[in-house]
Amino acid sequence: MSIELTTKDGRVTITNEVIATVAGGAAIECYGIIGMASKNQLKDGIAEILRKENFAKGVVVKQDGDQLTIDMYIIVSYGTKISEIAHNVQSQVKYTLDKTLGLPINAVNIFIQGVRVQSEE
Repeated sequence: MSIELTTKDGRVTITNEVIATVAGGAAIECYGIIGMASKNQLKDGIAEILRKENFAKGVVVKQDGDQLTIDMYIIVSYGTKISEIAHNVQSQVKYTLDKTLGLPINAVNIFIQGVRVQSEE
């Protein structure tokens, strides 16, 4: 699926993969996020951190008419307040998608796939 926008100069098509990549990029900029996890978690329960080119695998974009809902699968840093991180990610993703693509978002659902101790570098 994709979003069709009509302007005076023509038509713009934005695919769900583009929306997912922008949302994933916005999410990992937030404090307390280690990375994105795959929505298809491994059978043994280990969540793999996705690289930038695979952010779309950790984000599900659902369309219902003009309503967009984003489901995000993330891995958070140990020792942080998960509810605050989730709220920050929701706000950041909504703001970024509205600012970058001009798309209003109905909801951003956060699924915590794991907690990791961040290594000191």
